[in-house]
Amino acid sequence: MSVVPAAAGTSPRQRATRKEIFGWAMFDFANQAYTLLIITVVFGELFTTVIVGDRGDDHRLANLLWSLALAVSYLLVVITGPLCGAVMDYHAAKKRFLFASYLATVATTAMLYFVAPGYVVLGLVLIVVSNYAYSMGESFIAAFLPDLGPPEDLGKISGFGWALGYVGGLFAAGFTLVALGEATAENFERIRWVGPFAAGFFLVTAIPTFLWVRERGTPQPPGMPYHRIAWERVATTLHELRRFRDLGIFLVSLLFSMAGVYIIIAFAFIYGAQVIGWDESIRNLMFIIVQITAAAGALGFGFIQDRIGTKVTYLITLMLWVAAIFAIWATPEVTAFLNARLGLDWEAQHLFLVVGCLAGLSLGSSQSASRALVGLFSPTRKAAEFFGFWGLANKLAGVFGIIALGLLQSLVGLQASILLCAALFIVAILICLAVNQARGQQAARDWEVRNGLEPARTP
Repeated sequence: MSVVPAAAGTSPRQRATRKEIFGWAMFDFANQAYTLLIITVVFGELFTTVIVGDRGDDHRLANLLWSLALAVSYLLVVITGPLCGAVMDYHAAKKRFLFASYLATVATTAMLYFVAPGYVVLGLVLIVVSNYAYSMGESFIAAFLPDLGPPEDLGKISGFGWALGYVGGLFAAGFTLVALGEATAENFERIRWVGPFAAGFFLVTAIPTFLWVRERGTPQPPGMPYHRIAWERVATTLHELRRFRDLGIFLVSLLFSMAGVYIIIAFAFIYGAQVIGWDESIRNLMFIIVQITAAAGALGFGFIQDRIGTKVTYLITLMLWVAAIFAIWATPEVTAFLNARLGLDWEAQHLFLVVGCLAGLSLGSSQSASRALVGLFSPTRKAAEFFGFWGLANKLAGVFGIIALGLLQSLVGLQASILLCAALFIVAILICLAVNQARGQQAARDWEVRNGLEPARTP
């Protein structure tokens, strides 16, 4: 497919410079320090086992509080994400909004140092605010994606960003796990520095993004207050969504798939500590395995999806997820079965490392494919707004998935409740079968032609 120059005042769908693409991807590199150290690997376990502590309920209350804090932050994104996206598009202000979310994430993450055992309310408030700011930034940086290349390159570019993100996580969390040690009460005075370290890593390594990524688009004339701009543009987009049928169907599929992903992100290492009962060395090794396989999945599937289609790639990654969830759930029982039948002396934590490879491969590839598909379905002048809806679907999924898991595990325990994820991925697969990628891309081009942003193409 040839690249057709856009009308004046809009960005051409041609490949950006390598420096700009690298600068864009460095935000993924930087923000992994937050999502891994705070949400997935260290602070989540610290909060549930030390800050709240064991109150004789197998940490079920602590797990529920953790899930509620994350759900509240995601609900705030659901409410404000599309509105911010509309204002960003109208004023060509994606970079300013991204910078504000970045500073807010850094400040509130650093303040987690002050969350000591028993300071449950302070911990909950800081997690809500920091995760809200981080999640908004995740949507803001994604809104730059359609400007970075033509549709046939978005899979590779998105995959490169996710892969570099997991490399960043490997650096950040690898250093933390070695230097700060276990998330235990005995080691609290060292491990409490995880917040300031994550904040500092994010602060420094995201600088290339703000130096090299360009703000494209032409600001519209001022006059209306922000809230009117936001509501009118969102209302218009909601009215026009009937023209973007495939985007709408995909966002519903994404709602279910990301509910499963957010459960894994929030509870995987908690599951390892509470159900598998792993040692510190196994936890650290699991982290390294997941980061490497997630980076390989994001990068490898990024190239694959530009060849076989992003929708097909997305479906394959969801099937991998279903297999991974059943493997996670069955690890203790499979270990006992193999030991009894084969006379082995394996521990569940060792078999869990093998399962981690499959989960990591699924994690990187599924998120990269979903972001690329939204980029393909987005007109350039509505990119921030549409990625606001992408963020809405993601975080609404987080609200639904994490609250459901939190409530379910309080009734049946964490191991049995993890099967909820498999059901969510299966529903996402069934819904996505109705998505037509070619029709969705054509709808984005047709919108640009109707609004004078791109010359009509002759057959």
